[in-house]
Amino acid sequence: MSPSAGGRATSAPIMGRDAEPTLFELSSPGRRAASFRTTGLPEWEPEELVPGGHLRGEPAPIAEISERDLVAHFTRLSHRQYSVDLGAYPLGSCTMKYNPKLCDDAASLPGLADVHPAAPAALTQGWMELLAELEQALCRVTGMHAATLQPPAGAAGELTGLLLMRAWHTERGNPRHKIVIPDSAHGTNPASVTLGGYETVTVPSDHRGLVDVAALRERLDDDVAGIMLTNPNTLGLFEEDIAEIAAAVHEVGGLLYYDGANLNAILGVTRPGDMGFDIVHMNLHKTFAVPHGGGGPGAGPVAVSERLAPYLPGPRPVLGDDGAYAWQTPSKSIGRVHSWHGNALALARAYSYILANGGDGLRRVAEAAVLNANWLRTRLRGIYDLPYDRPAMHEFVASTSTLKKGKGLRALDVAKRLLEEGFHAPTVYFPLIVDEALMIEPTETESLQTLEALGDALERIAAGDADNAHHAPRTTPVRRVDEARAARQLIPTWDSRE
Repeated sequence: MSPSAGGRATSAPIMGRDAEPTLFELSSPGRRAASFRTTGLPEWEPEELVPGGHLRGEPAPIAEISERDLVAHFTRLSHRQYSVDLGAYPLGSCTMKYNPKLCDDAASLPGLADVHPAAPAALTQGWMELLAELEQALCRVTGMHAATLQPPAGAAGELTGLLLMRAWHTERGNPRHKIVIPDSAHGTNPASVTLGGYETVTVPSDHRGLVDVAALRERLDDDVAGIMLTNPNTLGLFEEDIAEIAAAVHEVGGLLYYDGANLNAILGVTRPGDMGFDIVHMNLHKTFAVPHGGGGPGAGPVAVSERLAPYLPGPRPVLGDDGAYAWQTPSKSIGRVHSWHGNALALARAYSYILANGGDGLRRVAEAAVLNANWLRTRLRGIYDLPYDRPAMHEFVASTSTLKKGKGLRALDVAKRLLEEGFHAPTVYFPLIVDEALMIEPTETESLQTLEALGDALERIAAGDADNAHHAPRTTPVRRVDEARAARQLIPTWDSRE
């Protein structure tokens, strides 16, 4: 549209069909009325757009409601939701921690949020610099050589790492078929192994809760492509024999894959690359303050050692000799694993978190996570069973095995009662190698006052009436349901009074 001499705007007809301009008079209190001439839309009969059998004979009964009532309705609904912004969310293995609002502010900057991913490199140099610097920071944190930022979540990072492993072995003329994982591994590990076309070989844990190295050696042969490990592991324990494990796997030509679910426990203290890992995925939505839950979007970058860098997904932002960034695909790339360049605004959040903390701050993140977990573990000693009662990292596993035998209080009952106490429940019945498991991760963002309140609540539940706990929660919008039956016989209902 272009302004006309009379202060109005003129427009060309809609493509493919002429339409007469229509005059709209727009005015507001205190302002002189302004006239604008714009293109009128073509007039179509309803039957031309929708088959007659689908047309209503009368207007739809749409309710009318005031803005005030509408806002009140959705505000009430929001108060029914529990989130990391409301209170402690000690969900072991998932690191549900508070995310600084600074990171949200950074990701909402117009220069980042209003850029189309298809814009040419010449117009997106700022974005490319951000991605390149984030990659370098993640490589420094993990001790790796290069990384891809494309995977949109940890599970996608796992599959990407396995595809890299497959490509490396295949090019060497030695395709392999087995991946070793510990019996305490995250459930995504065996799922990713299957998706990657491999066979899962499970290695047991020893009495310490660590990988049984002798059993591992029995399972290693020239058909093992690699091992997937979380360190610290899912019990919250550091794999003390990691150097020996790495040497044993490398001896048979295998690779080590690091599941970064628990990376926040070692930030700035040690690095997977220094332990001997070849491939590392990172859950930015666990470690680097990207919102977690609700379906994402997440981010699961994968970093690799130098020998695997040529296989990374592409394209990647690379700084040229002329001082400009360009998109470049590695020579032996496995191809894209995500459209465009990953969940870019999630990556921007992680980058702002790293810059805000700095190297020393990231180390304090790990130190606080470990301190909080061990404070709460010690607080619960003698109240709950602690199958591995030794210094833990960022999380620990308790058990209600004795409480179940003595008074019928199960891990599920404790979790449901915690909801009445105003806390989100921890992970229950995982890892599977612990009976009546409560996997608790207080995270580094909880204060001492919150930890004390959580400890008090867990103590009250253990000392309370088990019969009452069997009916919990009674103060939440949705009360106790029969999960097993609901999974098989779901009967959704709607109450018009709600």
